[in-house]
Amino acid sequence: MSAKNGAKIFKQRCDQCHTVDAGGKHKTGPNLNGLIGRKTGQMAGFQYTDANIKKGITWSADTLDEYLTNPKKYIPGTKMVFAGLKKKKDRNDLIAYLIKSTKPPK
Repeated sequence: MSAKNGAKIFKQRCDQCHTVDAGGKHKTGPNLNGLIGRKTGQMAGFQYTDANIKKGITWSADTLDEYLTNPKKYIPGTKMVFAGLKKKKDRNDLIAYLIKSTKPPK
C-alpha cells in the first residue's frame, strides 16, 4: 500500500468533494478528518442522507475497501456520486492515504 500514490488518487478523484484537514470545511461531501473509527453519518455540521446515518457501520480499512468498490451498492440511497474504484491496488493506496491523512490531531 502506498499512501503517496493514494494522495494522488485522492487529489484526482476525491478532493473536489472532500477535505481531510482537522477543522477543514465540508464541501459537497463531509470533511474526512477522524474518519477511521467513526460511525457513518456522524461528522458534525454535515447534512447526511438517512441511508448514511442508518448504515451504522464504523469506518475501518475493511469497510472503506468495500464502500470504495461501489458506494451506491454499499450504502443504497447515499448522495455520493462517485462510482468507485475497481482496482484493489488503487483502493488500498487510497485507504493508506486516508488512514494517514485523516488522523485527528493529538
